[in-house]
Amino acid sequence: MIVAIGVVVIWVGLQVAFGTQNPFYVVASGSMIPVLQVYDVLIVQGHEPFEDIKVGDIIVFNRPSGHDRVIVHRVAAIIDDEPKTIRTKGDANPASIPGTDFPITKEEYIGKVAYTIPQIGYITQLLKPPMNYIIIVIVIGIMVVKQMSKKKNEKELSLKDPFKQDSNVESSVNIPELDKLEKDNVYSKHEESKIETKNNFNDSNYSEKEQK
Repeated sequence: MIVAIGVVVIWVGLQVAFGTQNPFYVVASGSMIPVLQVYDVLIVQGHEPFEDIKVGDIIVFNRPSGHDRVIVHRVAAIIDDEPKTIRTKGDANPASIPGTDFPITKEEYIGKVAYTIPQIGYITQLLKPPMNYIIIVIVIGIMVVKQMSKKKNEKELSLKDPFKQDSNVESSVNIPELDKLEKDNVYSKHEESKIETKNNFNDSNYSEKEQK
């Protein structure tokens, strides 16, 4: 019961975070090899506006002809601006397929691929529903939380005062030869004192000779 509640919480959290009813998809064909392999899991960002999609982005969309399949391909061209209409193509395909790769409008658009988790989709073949989906949701939830925590830490580090950090580092440096340097300094002063005394002695003798 606790596990089920936890999975539901993670699932709802992913939906909110990525702005789509289904935030992840399993790659089922080789049309995007070598970038995407069969059984890779895609995390889709639905908050990315369709108007901001540009050539080169990898997107997930409903097949224009019939809306009966979900496709993941790379944007190959913007074929119209009013309304915005795009054409995609699988990296491994020789050309765009009419009815599959175009015309794609905001109505077909689901989201932009934000993250790829290699080969975790094998779980869907090894385990039966709903256990396979439960494991995938848990794994993705953990990875997303870790990724967000990493970005937060990087942001905090970038806001630190680099000068203050340098002074801290400098103050904590251990110089193993410090004692030796201090001794050398004392020795130098001692030698200078000897030289000065000797010079004073010579000057005194010279003065006595002059007086004579």
